[in-house]
Amino acid sequence: MTDQFAHGDAMAAAVREIEVKYRVIDSAALVRALAQRGAVLSEPVRQDDQAYAASDWTYGQSKVGAAFARLRTENGRHTFCVKKPLENELACAEHETEVLARDPMHAAILAMGFYPTTRIVKTRRTTRLDEMSLCLDEVEGLGVFFEIEVMADDDRPAIEVQEDLDGFARSLGAELVRITETYDALVHAASPVGC
Repeated sequence: MTDQFAHGDAMAAAVREIEVKYRVIDSAALVRALAQRGAVLSEPVRQDDQAYAASDWTYGQSKVGAAFARLRTENGRHTFCVKKPLENELACAEHETEVLARDPMHAAILAMGFYPTTRIVKTRRTTRLDEMSLCLDEVEGLGVFFEIEVMADDDRPAIEVQEDLDGFARSLGAELVRITETYDALVHAASPVGC
């Protein structure tokens, strides 16, 4: 066992996922703008995500420094992910791996002290442009969103990276409204009982 794991600093060793997110006003215009840049979106895939939070965290508290889990099913494959927001909700240390079965992994996540927060079901289309991963998501109950993300392994402040990504988004000329919340927070806020 390395010192890194012995001292519980495994999240610090993760690559950072840094992203910006937008509500999309006109998805057709965005798709055209991306195609003009050579970024053609994939066929849509359905993602069924269950989000989890640690038992001592509730909505309304800061996410920075807290660990969150996600269990995703896409095309019959299941992935388990843990994210820890570092500078803000959209700049996270991330660890992800494929798992064999959803139900046993759900039970394991509960045993680790997490509880289920929200279920996010979306249809996602993706493409890449340079180092950026681009996602056009239709989220059930919420609408259409555009995400731009990069995986960063340097010390550059996340806010600077996010400003650059936002500059790219603005350069597309499509009508977008920037948001700073994650999908689970948006789903939670839209829930009639706030659960």
